[in-house]
Amino acid sequence: MKCANTPTNIVVDFHQKRLNRLAELDLDDLIKKNPYLFRAKNINRADELIESTLSAFLSSSEEKMFGDFLEDLAIFVAQRTFGGHKSVATGVDLEFTLDGCHYLVSIKSGPNWGNSSQHDKLGQDLQKALNTYRQGRRTQAEAILGICYGKVRTTHHSKYGYLKLVGQNFWTFISGNRELYREIIEPVGFRAREHNERYRLEADALTNRLVKRFVELFCDERGVIDWHRLIEANSGNYDLDRHGFNF
Repeated sequence: MKCANTPTNIVVDFHQKRLNRLAELDLDDLIKKNPYLFRAKNINRADELIESTLSAFLSSSEEKMFGDFLEDLAIFVAQRTFGGHKSVATGVDLEFTLDGCHYLVSIKSGPNWGNSSQHDKLGQDLQKALNTYRQGRRTQAEAILGICYGKVRTTHHSKYGYLKLVGQNFWTFISGNRELYREIIEPVGFRAREHNERYRLEADALTNRLVKRFVELFCDERGVIDWHRLIEANSGNYDLDRHGFNF
């Protein structure tokens, strides 16, 4: 992200990415969702099934996009305050130097990220990045895991040694401003109603198109969902005979 960007640009870019994701979706994406779950919930209306799958799909996509948005915002802040820059090291999002120490920062949007294997992978990536940076340099270097929201107190990871900064502590660390965690709530909400009204309109139009297509492909002449046809499209892939099995 270039320094010329402003928080407003970052917010607008986030909403545009949401719209772009809508434009990319088609029925094939939705029928990959678990049809057994919807059958168990006794969903028999095409519009209800499409709305449920679309909501779950978009929620997952938006969580990733909003994580990227907060990362961009944090990098922008560190650029403006401490001359930080986006890192190219694996597992590291941001680098900057403060008071003679060079910091390698991995950014997560919230405290409930990843499983134990992903936590270990991040720790290994941060250790490797630190070792690489320290080679041939006298500058002190430290690794940081920055989490954009939450109330967890600052801790050192016992195994990998990185410092975990959460919520107010993280935003203060990258800006020098103890109140930034409150102040950014306003630019984050820039023209939120306008953006979300446009998004809702596009999402409703997409829902209508997907329902129409779903009825054409997966409902019988009475309009009843043909679950066998849907299951076939979702999971039908028999090829065991090619591998020596005969059922």
